[in-house]
Amino acid sequence: MSDILSQSLTLTDSAMSRIANVMSANEELGTKFRVYVTGGGCSGFQYGFKFDSETAFDDDIIDFDNFSVLLDSMSYPYLYGSTLDFIEDLSGSKFVIKNPNAKTTCGCGESFTI
Repeated sequence: MSDILSQSLTLTDSAMSRIANVMSANEELGTKFRVYVTGGGCSGFQYGFKFDSETAFDDDIIDFDNFSVLLDSMSYPYLYGSTLDFIEDLSGSKFVIKNPNAKTTCGCGESFTI
């Protein structure tokens, strides 16, 4: 599996392919994909993903061939050095974050503590 490296977040080929495929099938989504962290979840923080038409003044913008990934300034330190992947298995399909900053994660991998 090859990864495209950036200064703050790495995307696997699978994640890049999924984002590009969804955007090309739904052109009204635009070309920006936001990865963020919010409070909540069973471990304290949880990951969020959404297609976003707006770029905020404090966003870190990571440009790829057909789209950009946005990280807001609050999420940036929590996600720095992480890898975004897209997996499909018997339990379904979803984006997952491999986060070297997380001390613990919940069983489903959707929330974490620092």
